[in-house]
Amino acid sequence: MYRYIVFDVETPNRYNNRMSAIGINVIEDGAVVDSFFSYVNPETFFDYFNIQLTGIDEETVRNAPTFPELWKTIEPIFSSGILCAHNAVFDLGVLKKCLADYEISWRPTAKYCCTVQMGRRLLPGISHKLNDLCNYYDIALNHHQADSDSRAAAEILLRYFAAGANERDFIRTYRLK
Repeated sequence: MYRYIVFDVETPNRYNNRMSAIGINVIEDGAVVDSFFSYVNPETFFDYFNIQLTGIDEETVRNAPTFPELWKTIEPIFSSGILCAHNAVFDLGVLKKCLADYEISWRPTAKYCCTVQMGRRLLPGISHKLNDLCNYYDIALNHHQADSDSRAAAEILLRYFAAGANERDFIRTYRLK
């Protein structure tokens, strides 16, 4: 089994070009072996909608690291495996925009998988919203909290593999540049 870096980001506003929080869970040998969470100071404004959705506002992130500061910590994690998220194109898009906005050079592409896309193929006919899949699998979830969402996505990914999903069938490449 590959090493998976399952992550989730929360954003401060409708532009989805900055993070206000990130949760990461690392899967190795069929188990979650490590986790990480941080608020992120996005250095921009918060929309009312995003505050209501996530509970994160300017005060919450006032003393949090900025993305460039945080990147020093999370880059080795992100570089160590296949990225995965629930609706991965969204989370990867936010990552791509943060890297570009801060002129941080990483890699041109990243291998990834998406638990939404996997679920649509493996469990057709049911809802693939994160909260619905958590109900289906009886996984605890504090929705729109990056640490909880990333842990839930990791648990869903593990359920898919336990049910016989061939991981090679779901790995894609995302352009970061």
